[in-house]
Amino acid sequence: MPLIKIATTTELNPGQGKPVVANGKPLALFNVAGTFFCIDNTCCHVGGPLGEGSLEGTTVVCPWHGWEFNVTTGECLMPGGAKVQSYKVEVQGKDVLVEI
Repeated sequence: MPLIKIATTTELNPGQGKPVVANGKPLALFNVAGTFFCIDNTCCHVGGPLGEGSLEGTTVVCPWHGWEFNVTTGECLMPGGAKVQSYKVEVQGKDVLVEI
């Protein structure tokens, strides 16, 4: 699978996330203590933008209804076993690349 540049390391401080797009797919990129993680940007509850949620450690909280997801795995922390897709991220120099 190809690697696509979605950001630079200087765009996100540790503890921040942001929505990005790769090949027309909405994704959410997060910086957790200097390590970058990427998941689908659409919450599986009602489609909230996860990249706009608050990040606490490795947990992002959906800004619409408070559903929580582990940004390292895409697993929802709410009962029921829901999950969003997670993607492999590589940093090359200052470029943040996602495998999609």
